[in-house]
Amino acid sequence: MSEVLQWTAAVVVLAAFALCQWGVWPARSYRYLACNLVGGAGLSAAALLSRQWGFVLLEAIWALVAARSIAVRLSGRELRLPAS
Repeated sequence: MSEVLQWTAAVVVLAAFALCQWGVWPARSYRYLACNLVGGAGLSAAALLSRQWGFVLLEAIWALVAARSIAVRLSGRELRLPAS
């Protein structure tokens, strides 16, 4: 089960990243942020099951950052991204 969760969550995060890099999804879009939230949470849970603490930390923070970004968008405030 853990391996299925890992693969599924990894594909979700990587697909969102690719779509953002290719200009299909903006980094501020709900789709992109939701994929990062779901994928990060899934990878964190899979890492927790296999007791890989460094990855638990990495992916949990990944999911929390995405969750905060969604909350900021829902509140109507602007997400501030660095200028390119």
